[in-house]
Amino acid sequence: MSKPTDLVQGTLDLLILKIGALEPMHGWAVAHRIRQMSNDVLQVGEALYPALHKLEQQGWIEAEWKISETNRRGKYY
Repeated sequence: MSKPTDLVQGTLDLLILKIGALEPMHGWAVAHRIRQMSNDVLQVGEALYPALHKLEQQGWIEAEWKISETNRRGKYY
């Protein structure tokens, strides 16, 4: 049996799309929101960034560089 943290192919994409519909946010915030919404069951780790880039290349999400609330440059999806 698979563990809850073993995301089925495509599940991460759906989570990203759902979260992205709420408001634009940078990658770390997307990962934090997934962890928060799942009560710390799902932790996407490094799998997040390839998924974000793939969705952007496929035209499912858009991204732009902005200055974060901590005055750092970040890519917002």
